[in-house]
Amino acid sequence: MKSQPRQTGTKAGKQCASFQPWNQMNRKQRREMQRKIQSEDLSLEVVHPDAAGIDVGNEVHYVAVPPNRSGEPVRRFGCTTAELKAMADWLKQCGIRTVAMQSTGVYWIALYDTLEAVGLEVYLVNARETKNLPGRKSDVQESQWLMKLHTYGLLRNSFRPSQEIRTMRTYWRQRQDLVRSAGRHIQRMQKALTQMNLQLANVLSDISGKSGQAIIHAILGGERDPYQLAALCNANVKASEEEIARSLEGNWQEDLLFLLQQEQDGYEFCRKQMAKCDAQLQQYLGQRKDRSAGAALPEEKRKKREHKNKKNHPQFDLREQLFRITGTDLTQIDGIDVLTAMTVLSEAGWDMSKWPSEDHFVSWLRLSPDNRVSGDRVIGKERLPTSNRLNAVLRMAASTLRRSDSYLGAQFRRLKRRLDAPVAIKAMAAKLARLIYRMLRFGMQFVDQGAEVYEAAHHQREIYHLKRKAASLGFQIIEATAS
Repeated sequence: MKSQPRQTGTKAGKQCASFQPWNQMNRKQRREMQRKIQSEDLSLEVVHPDAAGIDVGNEVHYVAVPPNRSGEPVRRFGCTTAELKAMADWLKQCGIRTVAMQSTGVYWIALYDTLEAVGLEVYLVNARETKNLPGRKSDVQESQWLMKLHTYGLLRNSFRPSQEIRTMRTYWRQRQDLVRSAGRHIQRMQKALTQMNLQLANVLSDISGKSGQAIIHAILGGERDPYQLAALCNANVKASEEEIARSLEGNWQEDLLFLLQQEQDGYEFCRKQMAKCDAQLQQYLGQRKDRSAGAALPEEKRKKREHKNKKNHPQFDLREQLFRITGTDLTQIDGIDVLTAMTVLSEAGWDMSKWPSEDHFVSWLRLSPDNRVSGDRVIGKERLPTSNRLNAVLRMAASTLRRSDSYLGAQFRRLKRRLDAPVAIKAMAAKLARLIYRMLRFGMQFVDQGAEVYEAAHHQREIYHLKRKAASLGFQIIEATAS
């Protein structure tokens, strides 16, 4: 796809669009074009006349307004609540309507909320797009540079969800952090057991399960007999009691037992905190508006590679709550489970009108190609770094389609054969993002046609292309009849 010409506010830019390409001009036409460009007024168009720029810091903020608005166009404010309110009052006195500032750490959040509360339009911009000119740089110059860029409309506003979504995101992110913390405690418990030569991981797939926790509690309670410990295992454990007993013969070191006790206490604390997060999240979701319009929850799809261990899943019906507040069931998409759907809604929300099209949504997720184009030719490809949590979650969901017996699974395997695995995962993550956008924006339903349908369509496409290639070479392909 050819890149569209960039829209500018200059008269020269509007006139240049009507001329033929530079490489198709003769020498006389090029000289005439240069004279016209040099004679035009290249001044930028003012888009935001009542703009200000703020350089955000940890202790102080520097605020710049147009020189004709105040005798002191750059002022320094502290970070306390009183000083933030004083900054907002000063901006209102100067007739400022819109403010641009960089997303520096988390220091901008309190400032953003204060300015938004008094009715100012706040532009939260990416620092990558506000790089200053080369030379010496100061906080004062940075605030003035932001003001100038914003005045001429050269800055893009970053997406920030509503307060309703931000509250849900806070609860969900806290719960995810607790899940990761619990996993780290389990790893350190496993390390302590291995150092004591207790090979429990060789006979149990997960020491955080019922059998593993029963054995660890008995060890911390003073039990040392390997056969007594092996008898605590569940009957579903594949290893025999003799094998488990041999794995539990170790050297009991006091320091490592103390470490095991500490990590077990930390793990149980994380589990209790997760239960509190579940209760808070369930209460909050229950208070949200019902958008299901009385529709029934679709039947849950049975996925072959569904998580066997659901101890990290919320202790309530999260799928039903998400369907009630969105009116659609994202888990109908292959590769999207209820945890992924919750992450999608807590990071982006359910109002997809913030993005004009699904292409804009994919670009915001950094899942679209980042090609450098010059002369209508791609001269390079870049991979921009991103910390978007939704990007990582969709990539992980795409990777689970590797063995899925579905239309998306067959499509992913086809892409993986043609492209490298990371490229195929990124392409399928973009595909999942488009499906999510359509379901939330337009209320579309996802229907899996199966891997056989994709394979049959791919087979027909290959036959079509072979016939076209043969026809271009003067041949004709005749399909063999079944004998």
